Amino acid sequence: MTNERAGVLKEKYREEELREMISSRMETSKVPKRIRIITDTTNFNRVDFDDVVILDRHPYLIRHCEREGRFTVDEQPKFWVKRAIDLTDGSKKVIKMVFHEKFTTEVAGLTFECVRSPKKEARILALVRGHQKFMQGFSVKDAAGNIIRIIDHIPGSTIANRIVEQAKGHEAYYYNDFPHIFNEFISLVEAIKFLHDNGEKHGDIRRDHIIYSSVDGIYRWIDFDFNYWHHENMFSYDIFGLGNVLIYLAGQGDVTSWQLNEDAPSILEKLEEVDMNMVFRHRVANLQKVYPYIADQLTFILKHFFIGSDIMYDNTGEFLGDLYEARDNLM
Repeated sequence: MTNERAGVLKEKYREEELREMISSRMETSKVPKRIRIITDTTNFNRVDFDDVVILDRHPYLIRHCEREGRFTVDEQPKFWVKRAIDLTDGSKKVIKMVFHEKFTTEVAGLTFECVRSPKKEARILALVRGHQKFMQGFSVKDAAGNIIRIIDHIPGSTIANRIVEQAKGHEAYYYNDFPHIFNEFISLVEAIKFLHDNGEKHGDIRRDHIIYSSVDGIYRWIDFDFNYWHHENMFSYDIFGLGNVLIYLAGQGDVTSWQLNEDAPSILEKLEEVDMNMVFRHRVANLQKVYPYIADQLTFILKHFFIGSDIMYDNTGEFLGDLYEARDNLM
């Protein structure tokens, strides 16, 4: 977009008009004295608190950046993802700007090339519009042509936090709470199958990418901007992610060799390398060796995610078939 065109966009909202819009959404004392208007988000690091980003002639007041915990590192800032207020209706939004990232990872001897793709996430947002198991939003282009995703904020917490908040012991959790959680998990896998059936992948399936909405009580998938390639099975990385989530849910959190060494060394002595998670090798996947009351049908499913397992799921349909059978024995 030309500088002249960008200037027209900026001038649609004068600073005084924006200040009035902001004052209608918050206390007067919090209204910024000067407002910086941004239409080009290429340098997302300079998009800061109290800036107004105008996208497709729509003004958004920027708040703080999003944070995310991963691989035991808590609250890492995602500077390209900002909380915002839609100044036209006061709704809370998450604005995802363009950030390019590329890496290679290996799971069970398979190598995956992963990239962050705004275009792919924009495509999926259009595909899942109206689907209650996915975050909702749309994409627009800024003045420089960057693909920006504008997401409806979901108030609530991750499925991981909800599991950890269960104060009861594992056996009580397994018999009283897990059947319901397991049923919810199946609905989430059905949603991923919807993507796969339409030739798309989630790309970054993790327990912190499942949000429980405190408004309507629905679990939803978020963050679809990772894409990956593998020549043998385009959906296998998603399936590995689903397996990791299921192991976490069934164990009421991670059961690690470090934890067992501290709390139950006698159980740790009984474990072999093949009982561990093929992705995170310090996490126990054969939970039946820790909790003997775990059903055989569930253990059979988890076996697909053991180190060196000779059985793997080729697609989400196969995975769901076993999940349905296990549910019939749990519910």
